[in-house]
Amino acid sequence: MEVIARVFEDYDRALGAVKELRQIGVSDKRLALLAPGHGVTGKASVVPVTDSENPGMGTAMGAAVGGAMGAAGGATLGLAAATLLVPGVGPVLAFGLIGAALVGASGAAIGATVGDTLEEELGEGFPHEDIYLFEDALRQRKSVIVVYAEEGDQADKTRDILSRAGAVSLDTLREDWWSEVRDAESTNYKSEGRDFEKDELSYRQGFTAALHPKWRGKSYAECESGLRDIYSVDDLNPAFHCGFDRGSKHHSTLTEKHKV
Repeated sequence: MEVIARVFEDYDRALGAVKELRQIGVSDKRLALLAPGHGVTGKASVVPVTDSENPGMGTAMGAAVGGAMGAAGGATLGLAAATLLVPGVGPVLAFGLIGAALVGASGAAIGATVGDTLEEELGEGFPHEDIYLFEDALRQRKSVIVVYAEEGDQADKTRDILSRAGAVSLDTLREDWWSEVRDAESTNYKSEGRDFEKDELSYRQGFTAALHPKWRGKSYAECESGLRDIYSVDDLNPAFHCGFDRGSKHHSTLTEKHKV
């Protein structure tokens, strides 16, 4: 199974892509469409900020799916839909059987964990390190499609469909996102007499590490042992540490700004 996630500027084109994906045999249970839910009427469920609030997403998913049936084109897709309020993001429409399960765990727009059954079948391979990009896209009223495609022909066709429909590549999203925060981070770093251009790569690594669901909301000291499992000793330098602290503050500010 190959996990393919893409972002769309245009919601209608995302809907069209979902219809095409179903035509090539992508199962409903392996397909999700997430979209901003601003202006959607009807009951919305608040997802847990932490796993401890609700062990697993099975209950949250069961309570939420059906809350937005037919909303914003869901009826034409024939997919179950849920309206969820995601911390730090706001209202999110989740289409597909995995849509609600992918929303909300660990306070992330696309969670680090899903329900027991879904996690066993679908949990492996999701790009958790890119969750912040998908959250940012949803805040900007863009849509996210997540596909668990069979490796080989189906995965190739999936990428082709998403590309032709106008999906934005993750590389483009990543660079656009950094360009939006870079000036403020550069100014702050230089105010402390440091060379941002020289240290930017390490700083950026630390900044984005702090946005990973595993470490968001935690101090550097709390995460250091886990970070050492992924990054080398040389990577975890003062610039990385500084970037991590700023990334943590960035996430806290967004969560406060987009309270649900």
